[in-house]
Amino acid sequence: MTEAVIDEGLLSTEFIKEMTKQMRALDSYGTYEGWPVEKILAPFVLTKEQRREIPVVGDPDDVTISRVKCFYNAIAVLVEKECGHMASCVINITHEGFGRGLIIVGKLVVLDRTLRDVHRFGFDSLGKMKDEADKFLATALAIVGKHAEVAGL
Repeated sequence: MTEAVIDEGLLSTEFIKEMTKQMRALDSYGTYEGWPVEKILAPFVLTKEQRREIPVVGDPDDVTISRVKCFYNAIAVLVEKECGHMASCVINITHEGFGRGLIIVGKLVVLDRTLRDVHRFGFDSLGKMKDEADKFLATALAIVGKHAEVAGL
C-alpha cells in the first residue's frame, strides 16, 4: 500500500477498527495473527487496473463474498452502537454475483443496497471505503431517527 493510503488518522477510526475486527473474526486459522491493519484490509483495495483484470462474467468466490459481508456487518455494528438497537445484516448474493445487502433495525430496513458484479467488490482506497461506509451509516441513522418507534420493535 502507498503512503497516501496508510494514514494513522484513518486507521484509528471506528469503522476501520470494526472492519479489522470483522476480518479477524473470519480468520479461523489465525493467519492474520500479528498482521498490521493495512495488510488485513488490503484485499478491499482494488485499483481500476486490478478491476479490469477481473473478467466481466465471473462468479464470486467465497472469500470475496465474505469481504462483502464484512463490510456490511461493520456498518451494522456501528448502527447498533449509535442507535442502541440491535442491527442485523442480511446479504443475499446469487452465484452470478448479483443480490441485495440489507441492514435491519427492529422491523425497520435502514439500508437496502443492490449488489452487482460482486466478484469485483472493492474500493480505490481505504479512505474511499470509509467514506462510502460513512454515507451508509449517516443514511441508516437518519432513518432510525425518523422512525424510532419501528426501530424499537
